[in-house]
Amino acid sequence: MLALRVNGSHSINRLRSEMDRLFDSAFEGFPRLTRDAWFAPTSPAVNVWEDTDNVYAEAELPGLKLDDIELLVMGDELTIKGERKDVCEDEVSYHRKERGAGSFNRVFRLPVGVDAEKVEATLRDGVLTVTMPKADEAKPRKIEVKTLPR
Repeated sequence: MLALRVNGSHSINRLRSEMDRLFDSAFEGFPRLTRDAWFAPTSPAVNVWEDTDNVYAEAELPGLKLDDIELLVMGDELTIKGERKDVCEDEVSYHRKERGAGSFNRVFRLPVGVDAEKVEATLRDGVLTVTMPKADEAKPRKIEVKTLPR
């Protein structure tokens, strides 16, 4: 274990270099694309959290319009569907491509049931915010404790 701590960073860097070399050689036959282009994410980054009354989801959707997005809430699941269109022409040579294009479909299991009739969603500055009120049975309920006579 001590040797790993002393030499750990060198071993990890050497492993990373070897993995990079392996991936780079695997993509040598694709002159217009780098390995980054193949792994460009299409799905948006999403945060899901809750407070006492609501469950929230926030998704990064830069460049998408309302027509490009579909939201579904069913039971304890939130589905975010959409399509990010590629803005570049086919006859270009990418130097780097980190923004993915294409369809995405993300399904999130919610921590509690929500009232689907009261869900609200807004799209502002490329960020989709979904507010999902918790179902009444999912909210904490204060129980009155009674004392019994002896």
